Amino acid sequence: MKKLLTLTAFALGIFCTMPAFAQWSEQNHAERFEQLGTELRSPNVYRTASGAPGHMYWQQKADHEIEVELNDDNQSIKGWQKVTYFNNSPDPLKYLWIQLDQNERAADSNTPKIAESRINPRMSLRQLEGILWHDQDLGYKIHSVKDMSGKDIPVTIVKTMMRVDLPQPLMPGQQMEFTVDWSFNIHDRMSFIGGRPGYEYFPKDGNYLYTMAEWFPRMAVYSDFEGWQHKQFVGRGEFALTFGDYKVKITVPADHMVGATGVLQNPQEVLSATEMQRWEQAKKSYDKPVVIRTQAEAERLEKQKAKDKKTWVFHAENVRDFAWTSSRKFIWDAMAVKQGGNDVMAMSYYGKEGNPLWEQYSTKVVAHTIKSYSARTFDYPYPVAISVEASNGMEYPMICFNYGRPDEDGTYSDAVKYGMISVIIHEVGHNYFPMIVNSDERQWSWMDEGLNTFMQFLAEQEWDRDYPSRRGPAHKIAPYMASERRLLEPIMTNSENIIQFGPNAYAKPATALNILRETIMGRELFDYAFKEYAQRWMFKHPTPDDFFRTMEDASGIDLDWFWRGWFFGTDPVDISLEAVNWYKLDNRTPAEKKADQKKAFDREESYVSKTYNAKDIEQTVVEADPATRDFYNSYNPFTVTPEDEKAYKDFMASLSPKEKELMNSGLNFYEMKFKNLGGLVMPLIIQFNYTDGTSEVERIPAEIWRLNEWEVSKVFAKKKEVASVVLDPFRETADIDESNNYWPRQFVPSRFEMFKSAGGARGVSTGDNPMRRARNRK
Repeated sequence: MKKLLTLTAFALGIFCTMPAFAQWSEQNHAERFEQLGTELRSPNVYRTASGAPGHMYWQQKADHEIEVELNDDNQSIKGWQKVTYFNNSPDPLKYLWIQLDQNERAADSNTPKIAESRINPRMSLRQLEGILWHDQDLGYKIHSVKDMSGKDIPVTIVKTMMRVDLPQPLMPGQQMEFTVDWSFNIHDRMSFIGGRPGYEYFPKDGNYLYTMAEWFPRMAVYSDFEGWQHKQFVGRGEFALTFGDYKVKITVPADHMVGATGVLQNPQEVLSATEMQRWEQAKKSYDKPVVIRTQAEAERLEKQKAKDKKTWVFHAENVRDFAWTSSRKFIWDAMAVKQGGNDVMAMSYYGKEGNPLWEQYSTKVVAHTIKSYSARTFDYPYPVAISVEASNGMEYPMICFNYGRPDEDGTYSDAVKYGMISVIIHEVGHNYFPMIVNSDERQWSWMDEGLNTFMQFLAEQEWDRDYPSRRGPAHKIAPYMASERRLLEPIMTNSENIIQFGPNAYAKPATALNILRETIMGRELFDYAFKEYAQRWMFKHPTPDDFFRTMEDASGIDLDWFWRGWFFGTDPVDISLEAVNWYKLDNRTPAEKKADQKKAFDREESYVSKTYNAKDIEQTVVEADPATRDFYNSYNPFTVTPEDEKAYKDFMASLSPKEKELMNSGLNFYEMKFKNLGGLVMPLIIQFNYTDGTSEVERIPAEIWRLNEWEVSKVFAKKKEVASVVLDPFRETADIDESNNYWPRQFVPSRFEMFKSAGGARGVSTGDNPMRRARNRK
């Protein structure tokens, strides 16, 4: 509706009304713009109020020397390790805590006990096995824990944790050495037990592919903010681990290829002369990978199955963990990547089942990930980065296990291709978060999964301009945020207590960071602050407080409202454009004003009865009897009088030059009213589409909601007339209901499809495969 304002009414007025959502809060503004304050830990000498490590920051260190042997006949390993633990804390330690993650699969594990289960009308063997949880003799066998004189050290095993009781307290600045002798049976990770490590058996050639992770007793973290992190491992929450240096000897069948964290120390002893020549060639190849063990060579080894053994020796410095892989099935390729002043070897290990996808993409994706992540954080500091095809997806320092296999005919769907590329980016990217920026994954999954998924989105977009990224764009998180409240938890929730883990720990924080970068802070400020966080906390143990504070400290932007809403709350974004009122300054002449009044009067007095009465009533009383008439029967209120003309001239003469300029500007004033239906405050991004076909976007910061979190109004002065208005036109705020973002309202039908459900192994085609169809047409 177009409304006209007289100049004397051109003053702002404030009208107070009860907010539409007063039932949610007794105040128009409650807590959304309050500072986080006591929600964060108090700054101290270890962690500053700026989010940086304090001048007395400390962390522990644990060096390892490990000897391990793989038994390919019965799928087991046995190992011995010497741990040198450095107490850099100010606290005397009476005991140490060690993680025994393999015990998550032991017969008395809590994992199946706390898992909900039910009987369905149709039950698969895998589902029933999950209920029965047969004892497969899994879990650690700890044979001994001794000091360096050979004396037993008392230990207490508590499910997936082991307490080592020291003979005397380990004082600040001291170190101690002890040994652990252990073994366990490796499980089939493709079975109902699943999990990250284990083996995969290939019945067609009778071989195994081992992904050995979480395989040795690992030191738990002792920190300034938590003490010992010894929360039980029940399968989902990943790891808080201590940095250290590793020397590892791995004994495997002689025809196996081994990839591992760190640098191979004895390549001449374990590689053939041909492989050594190719390896040296790969070190100088910066544009494409060099195949060091070919598919033909791997297929030949699959049939021979050597009985003798070789020992591979690896060293790794300043890593929080160590993982390795072994199989005679492996094809191996590598290339060099310039990184800062060093060369990084990007490598891939994969069986023939991974080709042709893996030989074409894997190592190039590794190289791209290192370049993309390093540009936004720090130069990749490690000498190698490895991708292993293992029908899996899990990360460790310098090595990760990924999925993505073509069909047996060599064709694949685009879902498999992009799924493989995405998981490689994601798992290689975990080298940065949390392998180097070493957050506590078990406590705050989003600090590694969310940050890494955000970085993955950026790397995907750099890989292919039309990359079908699943997580990152704001509108793709809207369905999750529109879920029932009972199915939602804040991002700041322990990993084991989250119902929708993927959306909560991966997608929502990644989306929040992308919104921060694109909409709230802008790319320049965000990128500077994010890099500052990464560089402050590389090779250290940050907490969420450190991240929140650093992002504000380095950018100069108060983001407490954003952290509070996106990370501590579950409200969705649903901002409704409730009304648009159009006003113009009243600069009409008396004649124009009277003419407009006449039109309005005629419109008001035009109704159906008057139309019918014109025919049905032959003569009214006034028409028939002149005595019933008076002044008003001939008076025309729409006639311009001399008094009207004089008043107009006097008014115009009284105006100042600025007032005359404003009166003649022809400006259109649009008063817009917004309601916060979802609860999560966000900026107002408004696109004005003008009658001349042009458009313009205005951006109003989220702070417009600070005095009333439920309803706000804003007036915009425009030279052009507005034909329509769109709220959040670029879909950048994760609004869960876009139907109320238009003026005038627009209605778009929602469509649904019928489909036939299908399932399959992870990373294997289960849907449309256009490549196969095209090949069959030839």
